[in-house]
Order: sequence, then structure tokens, then C-alpha cells
Amino acid sequence: MDEKTRLYIYAFLSRVFTEALDDKALNDLMDNEALLETIGEETLAWFQRSDFETLKEQLNIDYHSLFGIHNHPIESAVMDSKNEILVGLQNPVMQFYFSHGYDLNLENSKLYVPDHAGIEFGFMQSMISSNDKMTQAEFLHKHLLQWIIPFLVAVKPMAETPFYRDLCDFTMEFLLSDYSALVDEVGVVDA
Repeated sequence: MDEKTRLYIYAFLSRVFTEALDDKALNDLMDNEALLETIGEETLAWFQRSDFETLKEQLNIDYHSLFGIHNHPIESAVMDSKNEILVGLQNPVMQFYFSHGYDLNLENSKLYVPDHAGIEFGFMQSMISSNDKMTQAEFLHKHLLQWIIPFLVAVKPMAETPFYRDLCDFTMEFLLSDYSALVDEVGVVDA
């Protein structure tokens, strides 16, 4: 997969995990049949047979149910046995960002934790832009793949819409494939 496509997919994942789709994002998605089909055939069919208002309402409800009320796509909440969200440099993800020169300013973000899926996908997008493949592989190995896969496996059965069900599968398949391609290129990442 070329770098431009990888960059686009990580940007897309960052956006859809950060907040519910607004009108512009939903219109953009409705106009991108290729992306809908890539996410999943059920998603494409659902978008084709549903009107804008139905999609908007059902996606909004599903997003908030999946990622706001019942579960939070936050690494420390998933990995910590007490479900605590770690902040500052006590958070291993923040330590990783800091040690790799990634300046994270949460003041201008809708997300207030450094290990939210939206921010972690954004970090991958940044590392692709800087062509740092070893850091990409290391971050996937040490962080994203450790928690997002079990999180998505647990969340998928709760999804009410084809979009979020297919998004869970698409995200898992993409991340595993991306990691495999990176390992083929840079070698095995030390734990």
C-alpha cells in the first residue's frame, strides 16, 4: 500500500474515532462509494438505501453508545485493570510521544487524553508524513495493536449500524496488515 493511502486511512480513522460524524464528514463519506465499499459491503448497501437524516441520526446514536457512554477508546482505560485513565508522563503513550519528539498539545483538542484512539491514529499519520517507519512499527507493536484489537472485538457486537460493525473489522484488518508490511520492511520490533 502506498504512503498516501496509508496517510489517508489513518487520518480517516482518527476522525471517525474522535467524534460523531458531522454533516460535512457524512456528506463526504456518502460521496465516496469506494471508501464505503472498502469499509464493508453492508456499509455500502446501508448508505445506498438510507437517506441523510436517517444515517446521521443512527450513526450519532451508535457513536455515542459505542465510544462515549459504555466504552471509551482510550488505551490506559482498556489496559489498566482499574479502568483508570493515566495523564501526563505517567501515561506510557505520552512517554512514547515525548521520547520520539512528538509535540502533543491537548489544549486545542476535543480530546483530553493522549492515548485516545483518535490521537494515536493521528500520531501514526504524523509518523507516516515524516517517513519514520521504525517508529510506526514500534508504536503499533507497543501500543495500538496491544489494546485496540481487543477493544474492537468487544465493541463490535454492541454496534447497531453496519458502518460501526464494519469499521471495527476494517480497522483491525488494516492495522494488522499495516504492521505486517512494516515488519517486512524494517524488521521485527523489540518488545
